[in-house]
Amino acid sequence: MATLLIAEHNGTELAPATLSALTAAQQIGSDITVLVAGAEAKAAADAAAQCAGVSKVLLAEGDSLAHDLAENLSELVLSLAGDYSHVVAPSNSVSKDAMPRVAALLDVGQLSDITAVLSDAQFQRPIYAGNAIATVTSKDATKVITVRAAAFDKAAATGGSAAVETVSAPAANAASAWVADELSESERPELTAAERIVSGGRGVGSAENFALVEALADKLGAAVGASRAAVDSGFVANDLQVGQTGKIVAPSLYMAFGISGAIQHLAGMKDSKVIVAVNKDEEAPIFQVADYGLVGDLFDVLPELTEKL
Repeated sequence: MATLLIAEHNGTELAPATLSALTAAQQIGSDITVLVAGAEAKAAADAAAQCAGVSKVLLAEGDSLAHDLAENLSELVLSLAGDYSHVVAPSNSVSKDAMPRVAALLDVGQLSDITAVLSDAQFQRPIYAGNAIATVTSKDATKVITVRAAAFDKAAATGGSAAVETVSAPAANAASAWVADELSESERPELTAAERIVSGGRGVGSAENFALVEALADKLGAAVGASRAAVDSGFVANDLQVGQTGKIVAPSLYMAFGISGAIQHLAGMKDSKVIVAVNKDEEAPIFQVADYGLVGDLFDVLPELTEKL
């Protein structure tokens, strides 16, 4: 079994999700090639070569790969896929765009968001907003897979010594073109990689009141998250949304303030190692998954907790 792992990176470093996807790839088989694609990605390729369990690294550099356009990335993957039984990528905005296209071009099905590897052909994935786990078996010659990073431990980023080979970047596809990136900048940890997250929901009441959530997050060195209700109400930007239609997280500590716990939100955070919930409704569903729950007014609890910390 030979696996092609498509790396998520920033040009210099591998994203933590890539290391989690590498763990999944190791459970599929031992012959793992990592594809690092980008405009300038040599440093990221060198980092991939140091990861334990990596057999080879393929480096593709070119302007057509600068902005992760699905049309260009999928053409690159398609040109390489014939040598592999599995094509794997961490589940993120890029793979959600490119991997279905890869599967379609290969005329195979896609296995999305797997959370467990049972064999090289059988996997588990959540369905119904995480309320059920489906066991799926693929009979396709090439299995196209995205991996839910929160479900797998990160592989060791050191201990390997794989060779780095250069492959040609594809020509730019005229079907799409990069226009601009609108990136939010924050000194807080990135949400999907944070070890601690403090989230607020509709109960926070307003964008101004979210400063209470942010103050506690800063005290803990944590990322800030939010429920969809808080995002839809305009309290915070949508890149902070945690849940089925937002970001899937599994930090060591997840603190939820004023979040009732709709199943769509729970699907995005219930794998957190320790969950702390504060809500004035003692019947709130969030308490069913919380390790520690406090029935109380967040406007009393948040300032006191921040002060005592």
